[in-house]
Amino acid sequence: MKIVTSTLALTALTLALAASVARADDSVAGKWKGEFDSQIGQQKYTFEFKVDGDKVTGKAIGVREDATNSTDIVDGKINKDKNEITFTENMKFQDNEIAIKYTGKISGDEIKFHREVGELATEDFTAKRVKDTDAKSEPTTSTNAPAK
Repeated sequence: MKIVTSTLALTALTLALAASVARADDSVAGKWKGEFDSQIGQQKYTFEFKVDGDKVTGKAIGVREDATNSTDIVDGKINKDKNEITFTENMKFQDNEIAIKYTGKISGDEIKFHREVGELATEDFTAKRVKDTDAKSEPTTSTNAPAK
């Protein structure tokens, strides 16, 4: 009887760990929203993450007073052991190409981001998962629209 009980407990533990790993793969997949003040004014972002193993792709859609940008997320990675996400948003601003690097700490339905805008500025903000019941009108986008 002990062997059967031990085998069942081990099987249950294995299945629980497998389910946990599967959830970690999808921990950031989907839409997230955050906003922050920057040197060029308030910015509101929607991130649309796609996850494949430890790789992250998708879109970063930024809205500020005078422009909306939609850029591809590149060099995206998830470190499941540390609950971290990193990626780059390459944006064109006033005819300049700027690499914006993000590092985020994932905690449930929040990601605490640190954002480095080239060597120009840094911002810290929190993005929250957009749930189906939260989905409202999304901002319209134009790719890399320069600021006026």
